[in-house]
Amino acid sequence: MRDLKNIFLVITALMIMSNTAHTQPSYHLYLDADQTGAKASGQSIEQGIKTALHQVNNTLGGKTVKLIIKDHHGSSLRSKRHLEEFLNDPQALAIFSGLHSPPLLDNLTFINENKILLLDPWAAAGPITRYSKGENWVYRLSIDDSKAGKVIVNSAIKEGFSKPFLLLEETGWGRSNFNTMNKALTQQGLKAAGTKWFNWNLGETGAKMIFREISETKADCILMVANAHEGKTFAKALLSLPKTIRLPIRSHWGITGGDFPKIIHAQHRKGIDLKFLQTRFSFISSPDTPFNKNVFKDAKNLFPVVIQSKQDIKAPTGFIHAYDLTRLLIEAIKKSQLNGDITQKRQSIRKALESLSTPIKGLIKTYQLPFTSFTKNSPDAHEALTMEDFVMAFYGDNNQIILDERL
Repeated sequence: MRDLKNIFLVITALMIMSNTAHTQPSYHLYLDADQTGAKASGQSIEQGIKTALHQVNNTLGGKTVKLIIKDHHGSSLRSKRHLEEFLNDPQALAIFSGLHSPPLLDNLTFINENKILLLDPWAAAGPITRYSKGENWVYRLSIDDSKAGKVIVNSAIKEGFSKPFLLLEETGWGRSNFNTMNKALTQQGLKAAGTKWFNWNLGETGAKMIFREISETKADCILMVANAHEGKTFAKALLSLPKTIRLPIRSHWGITGGDFPKIIHAQHRKGIDLKFLQTRFSFISSPDTPFNKNVFKDAKNLFPVVIQSKQDIKAPTGFIHAYDLTRLLIEAIKKSQLNGDITQKRQSIRKALESLSTPIKGLIKTYQLPFTSFTKNSPDAHEALTMEDFVMAFYGDNNQIILDERL
């Protein structure tokens, strides 16, 4: 009887411990991205974050961590509601953004005034990380449009083009690139052959009219800033026109955030001279190392239904940047005390992000002091990447992204 009683006590204790473990609050990370219109980008970012977290057993600061997915559909108002949900969550440490810049630009004051620790693995508009009216709470590991336009322009010039036409979406993202591209052209003693602005959801007929207008200028290439939806529209329109007026397109990377290569497939792309901006790592064309081989192995094991080969990582930019950025966050949390209420914990992580002096290996590079304290005199303080990390790329026959290292 005594043995049975002891067994009962042990089982009871284990049940209590189990229940305590399950009721112990976990930390939360949020991902607020477009999971509908640019679904590939949102899913890719999610995969990158989860792979990095998996490598630390989904544990941060001694607690399990849960990634909460929000879909803002590219809407700034919807995104703000998600930011408010984040603020009302006493376990929420940080929030990752997605492909679109407008939700961040429109809510930038709200983000910083409310001390929302925001990590940007894709959205590229220059002002996102350059808030100078108070504490700056946004950190980016992605392309920065204050530099992107120059890379695209200089790469086009290196190819031999000298009269580019600017084809830009009418948003803060497009306007940012208008400024940097024109500045880069001026530095090279050149000027654009013209500029055309377009809105989201442009139709194919409108796209054809734009290309016919461009063909009447003396342009020798088109520098385009567009997301995947409009990119597909422009590609279809271009393919329907005579080859004699199909100018080469050198694009920002927005076209890679959706199903562009699936719709504009390899056979179609034979009729278009297209390259686009990327950062300097590719699972496909970069040399294999034990580190990136292990990352892919973990991603494959974590997402066996959708990832079997390297080509299966759709919109790989999102995965790569989100993985590296999560690695930086993990190290910052390790360095933080995480004492006090959630506001104090976020402040502690923020402080640690700006003092990561120990080298942290990532896919793109090894990071050492990727972020520092932001001031007007240090505008790149919250940018983990530099111009040296940017390169042009193209789609291969199997829709894989191949870096053009010659540029």
